[in-house]
Amino acid sequence: MSVHAKTAEKMTGDSMMKTQGSKLEFNLKKIREEFPALHQKVHGKPLVYLDNAASTQKPRAVIEKLHHYYTWDNANIHRGVHTLSQRATDEYEAAREKVRAFIHAQKTSEVIFTRGTTESINLVAQTYGRQNIKAGDEIIISHMEHHSNIVPWQMLVEQIGAQLKVVPVTDAGELDLEAYQNMLSEKTKLVAMVHVSNSLGTINPMKKIIDVAHQAGVPVLVDGAQSVNHLEINVQELDADFFVFSGHKLFAPTGIGVLYGKESLLENMPPYQGGGDMIRQVSFEKTTYNDLPYKFEAGTPHIAGAIGLGAAIDYVQELGMSQLASYEKEVLDYATKALSALPGLKVIGQAKEKTSVLSFVLQDIHPHDIGTILDNEGVAVRAGHHCTMPLMQRFGVPATVRASFAFYNSFEEVDALLEAIKKVQEVFKG
Repeated sequence: MSVHAKTAEKMTGDSMMKTQGSKLEFNLKKIREEFPALHQKVHGKPLVYLDNAASTQKPRAVIEKLHHYYTWDNANIHRGVHTLSQRATDEYEAAREKVRAFIHAQKTSEVIFTRGTTESINLVAQTYGRQNIKAGDEIIISHMEHHSNIVPWQMLVEQIGAQLKVVPVTDAGELDLEAYQNMLSEKTKLVAMVHVSNSLGTINPMKKIIDVAHQAGVPVLVDGAQSVNHLEINVQELDADFFVFSGHKLFAPTGIGVLYGKESLLENMPPYQGGGDMIRQVSFEKTTYNDLPYKFEAGTPHIAGAIGLGAAIDYVQELGMSQLASYEKEVLDYATKALSALPGLKVIGQAKEKTSVLSFVLQDIHPHDIGTILDNEGVAVRAGHHCTMPLMQRFGVPATVRASFAFYNSFEEVDALLEAIKKVQEVFKG
């Protein structure tokens, strides 16, 4: 057993232990007990879940909250005067307030519930974008964007005759900020940029990106899908015009997400969909629209999802986001050092500022083969292009293996990943 595995064993003890080389106190065993899915076997091996960038596991607090809603409070919201409807409405709107406080928005009216990051971006593209971007204008994105922050803008520029400009990425996996600044011009009408790369783990200097854009009078949409569960977010300090994220990467249910937008922008944007709560008055001659945030929440929303998101926010805030981030950094640093020492393994993405994502390739072995063998060892990773095909092309690889970490992962699980990779090498060497 490695030194770090022994350290991990100590960390999982009943008492609060300090992680190796840090002042951080962290009761890993207690935390892991809160996530039922982690305590199972896959192919006869204990599950090592390292696919958190795709979706995180759910704590009991979230699962029990969903169970309570569907058992006792299941009713539609806003429309009913009966008790169940009122209870469901209270919980739904309480979740909105929790989101507001979590990302430090100024008002709950700036928090729109959506199905996820993808829908949030599409909403902005087809409302704000269609209204404010015209033929000949430019939208700036980066080479490290997820497809969800590429395709909606491609669709928009095709519809209106605008142009998409792409900020290049360095060999280390960092944005070329000088190129970004040079791209901004009078033609630039929007910047849409990822906060943390889902394929590289790079933390982009979002405050600087926004400040530079605002100096040119350009609004910024921040894709926070991979940052909201690792970094403390303050949309007012960032001065983000739009900030989007998904619940399922924040230990909440699937199918729920958030669009934050500055009230002044949201007020002037047309509705995205029609029907349900987004109306104030309907006649065959004319419809008047509801106030924020309901103007953008047509139809019956994902009530349970929003309530579950509120529970997830309560859970991580009780643990402390800064403490979770510090621990995750220690796990990532250990994993990076351990895997980089393996012969034939190349880490893709070595930015100075990273979080919780370790992508790699093995010489002469396809990532899908690696992922399959790792799964047989009980290790769950993601193998593929991670919805960042242009980024894969930039680094000259068809795909990578991505191990992504959350605060419930241990050093011992990193050791299990390491041993599973060695087995892959033995199989192909044989």
